[in-house]
Amino acid sequence: MPTAARIAALSIPAAVACTVGRVHLMLDVKHQMAIQPTVEPFPKNDATRRFAIAACLGALAAFMLPRDGRAQEYPDRAISYIVPSSPGSSPDIVGRIVAEALSKILSQPVVVLNRAGAGGTIAAAAAAKAIPDGYTILQANTNHSFSQTFYKNLGYNLEKDFSPVGRFASAFYIVLAHPKLGVRTLRELIERARSAPGTLNYASGGVGAATFIVTEVLKAQAGIDMVHVPYNGGGPALASILAGVTDVYGSPYTTAKSFVDDGKLIGLAVTSSARIPYLPEMPTVAETLPGYEVTTWYGLVVPAGTPAAVRDKLQSAVTQAVSMAETKKRFEELGYVTITDTPQEFAKFLHEDIDKMARLIKQYSLKPD
Repeated sequence: MPTAARIAALSIPAAVACTVGRVHLMLDVKHQMAIQPTVEPFPKNDATRRFAIAACLGALAAFMLPRDGRAQEYPDRAISYIVPSSPGSSPDIVGRIVAEALSKILSQPVVVLNRAGAGGTIAAAAAAKAIPDGYTILQANTNHSFSQTFYKNLGYNLEKDFSPVGRFASAFYIVLAHPKLGVRTLRELIERARSAPGTLNYASGGVGAATFIVTEVLKAQAGIDMVHVPYNGGGPALASILAGVTDVYGSPYTTAKSFVDDGKLIGLAVTSSARIPYLPEMPTVAETLPGYEVTTWYGLVVPAGTPAAVRDKLQSAVTQAVSMAETKKRFEELGYVTITDTPQEFAKFLHEDIDKMARLIKQYSLKPD
């Protein structure tokens, strides 16, 4: 008669097998369900049969419990924090600030992994396939809401394949011009573009990136034509306009500030609906093109199926992280506004933002290059 249940890991990490005597059960770890239960012929002894089944089910229950019941022990190893942009970009900068704070709060390393390209969809596709145990986090942003409609075959669904943790910040952009153009205002840029259609170009961090949205919406509202030059992330895009390779760039203010202050780039207008209090002399795009507004948000999501207790522990840690005096100070210096969404609030916002971006894409007939 068996005296203990045995759980063996299979070659695939998403399943385990339990064997007690002649009872065999296969468990789908990701979805916590039996996927291949089989029972070989048992002795007719009812007590033996009852013991074997109870022992196996008990063992599997014990295995399943840690995913939801051991949240107090989470995390017990390093966490991967996926940033969907290149090193040195605005998403990378804000991601490293948050990851550093989370490491202190959770007492485990939170390691930033840069997965740039395709407007953040490469990073999202990789994160969607990760084991839902809380050890893989995706830093999502406006790009992901936009891409849900913009691309037809993503391979994932932002709402179905992820569980929202919470938004933690929002930011605005600034429309930049290289000094060689000789323009000092947005109106001058528009007039220059209208006088010579297709001769100016603009950089972006890739088709579908927020830096792409900034200029595409501007082009559509102003009725101008500029050639798109996509890069693999915001870092290379910023480098291109600094070198004079490209003419215009809708940059996160975070990464552009020092270059505007030094006169290496010309700041034409900010993309928020109203002027920024600490940039009172900088006009908004809306002052030239009424109704224009493009801002971005940052938030964390985890793969669907992540235990609610783990997700909630992450959300609590994120709230603590962005509420820390040092984090708030760094955010303010870089032009970020702190947000502390709950998972439920973030889920509602995400749904609405996807709808908003879908309307924007239709309104301006935006299409991949």
